[in-house]
Amino acid sequence: MSDSHDDQRAEGSTDAALTLPTLFDNGSPAPRPLPPDAIPILPVRNVVLFPDVALPVSMQRAGSVAALLAAEAAGANVIGLLLQREAECDAPRPDDLHWVGTVARVLRHIATPDDVHHVICQGDVRFRVLEFLDGWPFLVARIEHIREVEVHTAEIEARALNLRELAIEALEYLPHAGKDLAGTLRSLGSAARLTDLVASMLDISPALRQEILETFDLRSRLDKLIRLLSERLHVLKLSHEISQQTHEAIGERQREAILREQIRTIQKELGDDAESAAELDELAAALADAGLPEGAQREADRELKRLRRLQPGQGEYAMLRSYLELLVELPWAHLEEERIDLDAARAQLDADHFGLDRIKRRILEYLAVRKLNPAGRAPILCFVGPPGVGKTSLGQSIAATTGRRFARVALGGVHDEAEIRGHRRTYIGAMPGNVIQALRKAGTRNPVLLFDEIDKTTGGGFHGDPAAALLEVLDPAQNASFRDNYLGVDFDLSQVLFVCTANSLEGMPRPLLDRMEIIEVPSYSQEEKLAIARRYLLGRQLEQNGLAANGCEVPDDTLTRLIAAYTREAGVRNLEREIGAVCRGVAMRVASGEATPIRVTPQALDDILGPPRFEQELALRTSVAGVATGLAWTPVGGDILFVEATRVRGSGRLILTGQLGEVMKESAQAAWSLARVQMEALGLTDDLFEKHDLHLHVPAGATPKDGPSAGVAMYLAIVSLLTGRPLRHDIAVTGEVSLRGLVLPVGGIKEKVLAALRSGVRTVMLPARNRKDLHDIPQEQRRRLHFVFIEHLSEALEEALGIESAGMSPADSGAPLPGTNLTAH
Repeated sequence: MSDSHDDQRAEGSTDAALTLPTLFDNGSPAPRPLPPDAIPILPVRNVVLFPDVALPVSMQRAGSVAALLAAEAAGANVIGLLLQREAECDAPRPDDLHWVGTVARVLRHIATPDDVHHVICQGDVRFRVLEFLDGWPFLVARIEHIREVEVHTAEIEARALNLRELAIEALEYLPHAGKDLAGTLRSLGSAARLTDLVASMLDISPALRQEILETFDLRSRLDKLIRLLSERLHVLKLSHEISQQTHEAIGERQREAILREQIRTIQKELGDDAESAAELDELAAALADAGLPEGAQREADRELKRLRRLQPGQGEYAMLRSYLELLVELPWAHLEEERIDLDAARAQLDADHFGLDRIKRRILEYLAVRKLNPAGRAPILCFVGPPGVGKTSLGQSIAATTGRRFARVALGGVHDEAEIRGHRRTYIGAMPGNVIQALRKAGTRNPVLLFDEIDKTTGGGFHGDPAAALLEVLDPAQNASFRDNYLGVDFDLSQVLFVCTANSLEGMPRPLLDRMEIIEVPSYSQEEKLAIARRYLLGRQLEQNGLAANGCEVPDDTLTRLIAAYTREAGVRNLEREIGAVCRGVAMRVASGEATPIRVTPQALDDILGPPRFEQELALRTSVAGVATGLAWTPVGGDILFVEATRVRGSGRLILTGQLGEVMKESAQAAWSLARVQMEALGLTDDLFEKHDLHLHVPAGATPKDGPSAGVAMYLAIVSLLTGRPLRHDIAVTGEVSLRGLVLPVGGIKEKVLAALRSGVRTVMLPARNRKDLHDIPQEQRRRLHFVFIEHLSEALEEALGIESAGMSPADSGAPLPGTNLTAH
């Protein structure tokens, strides 16, 4: 809604105007009279005149001036105003105009020396153009007057009342509106006149004004105006509210400034100002003694000057002070002396960890190089293995053997890059990143910094990628000038010894892996777990549960049953929990007054821990034809898996279930194709599956499975089903198959062999090219298993099913493997 009509302008043009003498006083005849139902037409730009409303109009175009003069010459001073469809049109024709307008009387006419004519027009009545007439130097049209018919119904009166109240309310938000306009609105008794007055007041586009002018039905016109005025009133209220808030904010700041000045005066009188200044002087002295590099010192001086200008009560004061205190506490120049004694390091590693000989040797090599070349760039070690095998404690041992302090940064679940690089100080609650916080806690610039669970970071979205931020931290060429967003200055990380841990390398970015030396930490065998429990876990749990060393006896056979029947894991975390549960059960008996020492027998575990959680189900599961035992690797250690095959009515399809991945599905297809190729050699007819489908299932369907290493197991399960012969229940197999019958090497051999031991397997079939991987398995565990190394599937058939082979060789594509018969041995 507009509070004034003075800002409305009609068309204006730079066309050369034809003066009145040119039109009428140059000897040419005056224009002929107009028909009774015709009037001169004045095209206007962006202006819509409503009946009973006065409006100023300016004009300069020759045709418009001629129409005005003709209206005055006729004596009636009546002219018709029509809105142009396009305001840019300088010579409008009938098609360029709306054909509904307002008949107006010219109340006043003033011509300026620059040939611009200003008139005030009073709207009289709506009209509709019937036709335009030719023969005049201006637009002339025959018109039809559209008279308003006043309707006095309840609906009209209600709408008129609503419109009047909205218009009066809108005037309250228009400071420049005429004071008498509200009175005029209240005094209007005609609903039609009310709509025309409100429409002229509304600050809307010319197109909407024209739409209202052309709405002849009074009820429809009232509805449109109520809707438009309601929308406009909402905007006016928001504008007023924003303006009010702005004024209040300005007033609040002025009030705050006055209060701060009063506080400053009071503090000065009480001496608090001097106390605050003394604290800042102490902070400045601490910054001077912190050993800051040049860039950090400049930043500290600049922020300290800002801090001195602030009052302690201001929010920015606390933020700046926290930042400067961080600069003081960071170890800019403090380095711990590195002391490396290889004999002491070897003893320390043996005391902290049982077994892990290859890893201990690599750590000692690492320390030897550090001792001979302290200034050299140390490799970044990344220990990869299942949970609970001692990866984190290996990092602590490295710190102990080098005489450095140890700091740990947990990365599990970190998804925000700011957790590494810090938040910018402009944010409320901003903090430095975990790297800077770890160094602040360590108090030295050369600690051993462990990034724990580096494979558990997630990112790449709105918050950035933490793994990408770690690239700068772990790159020796860049970390000498690491910049934390909160710190805002470079910090030298080149003296930090970085160590990382991970459960799996799957999914980790390749550039991050390239910066680290991967060291695999294997699972523990049963013997190793027994030794760890005896040397470390049992004593710790006895102490934690208040039992003296002679108050509880746990023999080896009890620990062995505890390991085999109550835990099945790669590490020893659950084992320690179960030992703790046993110790708590004994502690309850001791606290009840029972005599000590209390001996925990293997049978007593059932009373303390309940029935065994894991049983040897190998013989039960593999006692029927069509079931084979495979070996699998998982991020938490090795495990066995069963492959089950059966026939169902169908049409020769291969059905796969058990949540298998794409690679495993392809292995199953290859095994099925090999078995079908050899059906004749196995003494079976090729039409065996014409009316049946083969269904392969790998139990534990809730667990995703993938990889090629179950190919041999799938092949043996299929052949076992076809021949009706169960496989040996004490045998497990791993290996990938090719379509030529070759058994290809796979990974994770040590984890798989240890899983076989835990599950009661006595014979393990491995690809021949994996023979070298047995070197990583302790001799004691190797002696407990019988290893069969196979190059061809024929050897697997002979070992697992007792099917002799006479010179079976890799099959040609599409040809059966020759020389196979069903003679058992």
